[in-house]
Amino acid sequence: MKALNIIETAYRATLEEQDDPVVWITHAMKGAGADLSVLLRGNAVNYCVTGQDASGLEFGDEKQTAPPNLAGDVSGLVGKGVDVYVVDEDLAERGIEAGELIDGLKHLGRSDVAKLLGNFDQVWHW
Repeated sequence: MKALNIIETAYRATLEEQDDPVVWITHAMKGAGADLSVLLRGNAVNYCVTGQDASGLEFGDEKQTAPPNLAGDVSGLVGKGVDVYVVDEDLAERGIEAGELIDGLKHLGRSDVAKLLGNFDQVWHW
């Protein structure tokens, strides 16, 4: 079974944890042999931007001691052989340039998303 994880909501649970739960579970499932791909769209395209640093984040007396490294997490997926797709129009709308992105991403336009979905047995939208 081939499944596509569509991640559109960004920074889910990253204040409490150092990982996005969907990126984390994709790592775990891929490690167990699952055939998964990821599509980052909407605000989640920010996950591909290198150089982000959330260290020093504090809320009152509470300090984030294990800040997220989402670009590193997504890059790790690519390194494990997970196809990570990103929607170019979503990057452009956020002013994200190609030189700011991690390596190994597969770019597609919004008009290509429906065709991409047809390549998978299951689509999970988060």
